[in-house]
Amino acid sequence: MPVLIRRQRVDVPVEFFVFSLQDADDTEVPVPFPDGWPGTEAGFLVQFEGRVDVSSAGHTHVALLTAEVWDSEPPEERREPWETCGDTRIRSGSGSLAVWVPGGATTDELTLGVPGDLWHLRVYCTGRTEVARAAARGVPHGIERYLAQFWPAVV
Repeated sequence: MPVLIRRQRVDVPVEFFVFSLQDADDTEVPVPFPDGWPGTEAGFLVQFEGRVDVSSAGHTHVALLTAEVWDSEPPEERREPWETCGDTRIRSGSGSLAVWVPGGATTDELTLGVPGDLWHLRVYCTGRTEVARAAARGVPHGIERYLAQFWPAVV
């Protein structure tokens, strides 16, 4: 049975419909954020070496991100009415991921574990429809919510 190792919650100041999870050691990232970001039309998750860009439904707002680290693949999350979900992989040479927005890195880092590991990543999101409307009128906080689940990838 999968075991939850760590859970972290951070506020993400989304800008221009995107934020990124990128290796905390940016020398491990050949194309650092936001370079190469193809825009929201590319899909919910866009994978690069050492980073994953996450498309938001709101231009400028503060999203809530819960990051969970598991010892193996967790069961499918069904406690929320998720509007979208995506799967990808990310390698973290440092064992931590920084949260980036187009203006630069935030002060938050997500601790994954052992440096150099390849991680499977599943991201869920809810509040997209509502934040699209609210962000057109102001800078809402906490409407769009993400759950990012990490577990070691078997290569």
